[in-house]
Amino acid sequence: MRRSFVPLAFAAVSVLLLMVAMMMFMSTPVLAQENPTATPIVAEAGTGAIQLRYWNGLTGSDGVTMNEMVAKFAEENPEVSIRVESMAWATYFDKLLTSLVAGDPPELFLLHHQEIPQFARLGVLGATDDMFDYAGGPLPAADFAEPIFSATVYNGVRYGVVIDNHGWGLWVNNDLFEAAGLDPSVRPANAEEYIRYATLLTLDANGKHPNEEGFDPENVVQWGACISWLKPTFLSTLWQFGGDIVSEDGKTATINSEAGHKALQFLYDLIYVHHVAPPPAGFDSWQTFAANKLAMIPEGTWFRNFVTLDNPDLNWTAHGLPQWGDVRPATWVSSHVLYWPASLSGEKLEWARKLAIYLSEQGLYWATSGQVPGRLSQRAELDPEVFPSNIAIGRAFEEYGVPELASPYSTELVAAFEPEIDAALNNLKTIDQALNDANDRIQAILDRGG
Repeated sequence: MRRSFVPLAFAAVSVLLLMVAMMMFMSTPVLAQENPTATPIVAEAGTGAIQLRYWNGLTGSDGVTMNEMVAKFAEENPEVSIRVESMAWATYFDKLLTSLVAGDPPELFLLHHQEIPQFARLGVLGATDDMFDYAGGPLPAADFAEPIFSATVYNGVRYGVVIDNHGWGLWVNNDLFEAAGLDPSVRPANAEEYIRYATLLTLDANGKHPNEEGFDPENVVQWGACISWLKPTFLSTLWQFGGDIVSEDGKTATINSEAGHKALQFLYDLIYVHHVAPPPAGFDSWQTFAANKLAMIPEGTWFRNFVTLDNPDLNWTAHGLPQWGDVRPATWVSSHVLYWPASLSGEKLEWARKLAIYLSEQGLYWATSGQVPGRLSQRAELDPEVFPSNIAIGRAFEEYGVPELASPYSTELVAAFEPEIDAALNNLKTIDQALNDANDRIQAILDRGG
């Protein structure tokens, strides 16, 4: 039975912790404009007496896949019942944090690896070293793909069970490639080739390419390229030029470095110099790709469901992200990771652990959501006829994937730089102004955190 009161001392501490913690979860201006609701999408699985709550931010088609997996677990384990609550990521973090600090959290919940420091430093995450065979647990550590598996360790302690790697790749329209005399199975090798491809794939209303006399950049009917979600697009490009948003010791903002300028200049030039990509404001890249009016789109692994389920007639190929920068190949990679609260114990802890193990073992089923299985053995079993994007982009993750920075301020850091990059790419700020403003905002976060 749940208690109806909390001792005053504990309540005061909880309120203080919650106020401090909430400062670490500032929503980005872009998310704030979406006016998200905290009302969850609820799915009930099983009727057993042992009741578990499982929270996640999977409100799209991947959430449907997850619910099917949970329902199968409940069917195989009739002694449990599971209430799955899915809510938009924009409100999810605050609601989850509130529940953890208030002492009424779900028994299992989903986060990304980069949020581990934000929660672990508050002492609300259960450690999971004993889930892996190096500490006597049932999960084979060597089977979990790098670099994400190492990214789940914070201050020498492992948190969570990785169920996938997801991140950034390049999707191309085969029909448009072939019409331009290009082979869609061949990924652009570098920035010069990417621009050449995009130029051949961009057409104005008169059928002219950007490198032809009389091309009208104000009347483009087919785009060769685009600038999609700014966080992974800019980070991947920045890393390729040898930069990062903060210094290695995490104390100094470095986004306005020479590498930062090169990265943003490259993306800017795609729009305003080469005229092969539209300004991002108001451009629907997904629907334009589906309408066969966009040839190349940098997009996430989850794009698979859009092109296979929603647009089954599309003829496409997926690649690892090309190397635009002059230093190294790199592509943004993140993960979905299962956690339970540090306060969980007894029978419910055992069942939360069993559910996490089960979901970890269902990587092939979870791959239908577009994500790359977090375990190497499961990747080896992917059918190339069914999962070509998972295989191609997953291989790139292994070869040159860079995990998003895991920081106590990860969500704030993104909120600091993403609007500035957006302003530059929509010609609202100069590149220098945008990067300097982003650097100042990032440094203020780092200084406040000490």
